[in-house]
Amino acid sequence: MSTDNTSNKTVVTSYAHAPTRTITAGGVTYAYRELGPKGGIPVVFFVHLAATLDNWDPRIVDPIATNRHVITFDNRGVGSSTGTVPDSIEAMADDAYTFIKALGFDTIDIFSFSLGGMIAQDLVVKHPDLVRKLVLTGTGPRGGKNIDTIVATTYYDILRATLTRKDPKEFLFFKRNAAGKPAARAFVNRLKERTVDRDKDISMKGFRTQLKAIQRYGRSAPSDLSTLTQPTLIANGDNDRMVPTVLSEDLHRRIKDSELVIYPDSGHGGIFQFHQEFAPLSAEFLGR
Repeated sequence: MSTDNTSNKTVVTSYAHAPTRTITAGGVTYAYRELGPKGGIPVVFFVHLAATLDNWDPRIVDPIATNRHVITFDNRGVGSSTGTVPDSIEAMADDAYTFIKALGFDTIDIFSFSLGGMIAQDLVVKHPDLVRKLVLTGTGPRGGKNIDTIVATTYYDILRATLTRKDPKEFLFFKRNAAGKPAARAFVNRLKERTVDRDKDISMKGFRTQLKAIQRYGRSAPSDLSTLTQPTLIANGDNDRMVPTVLSEDLHRRIKDSELVIYPDSGHGGIFQFHQEFAPLSAEFLGR
C-alpha cells in the first residue's frame, strides 16, 4: 500500500493544480493526477468516452479530495498514456487493474462515469476484493437494453455540435432546454479552469475504437451483478439520451442494496448539472 507522510500544508486539494505524473506497467506508461490527503483507501476515478484527465468536473473532484486521496488516470492509448486503445471493455478493465496494482494499492473505492462505469463493473466482477465502494454514474450493465445505440447518438450529436460550433458534450450530456443550456455552458467552462499542463485530446482512431468496444459491451451477455457485495451508489439524470436512464434503474435492481439517485429535468450529465447536490452526497457515501 502506498503511503505518504507529507504534511497537510502541502496537500493539493484543487484538481486544477494537481500535477500530472506517470507510471509504467505492462509496457504502458499511464498518465495520472492525484490530489487530496494521502493515506487510507484512495478513490480512483474512471472517466467517460473520449475523455482525458482534463474532462473531470472540478466541482465533483475537489469536494471528494477534501478528505480523500483522489487519483484520475488516462486509459491506455488515451491522452498522455502510451499504447493503443483496447477494442473491448474487459481489456480496459485489465489495464485499470494493472495501473492500480502498479501504484501499490490492494483496496480502492471507485468513482465512475459513463464508459468508466462499464470498465468499473468489469473490474469489480473480475477482482471483487480490490474494490470496497462503487459509484456508478451515467452508465449501464453489460448487455443492457439499447447500449449499442450510443454510437449513433454520439455521431448525431457531434454533427449537431459541429454545425453550431459548440462542444459536443453540450448536446450529449445536457438537455437543450432552459435548465440544460446554461448548465452545459457552465460545465464546459469549468473544464477549462486548468490552464497549465493540459492533456492531449484522444485521437479519432482511439475514439472510434472506444465506441466499438461500447457497442460490443452492449451486445454481450450480461455479467452476474448479483455477486456484488460492495456498497454502490448509482446516479443519473432522468432523461439520459446516451446511456438511457432505465439502465441506471436496471443496475439498481441487479446490485443488491444499491442506492439510486435520479436528478430531474437533466440528461447524461445530470451529476454535473446538479453538482451542488451530488458532490456532497457522493463524498458522504464514500466517507461512510
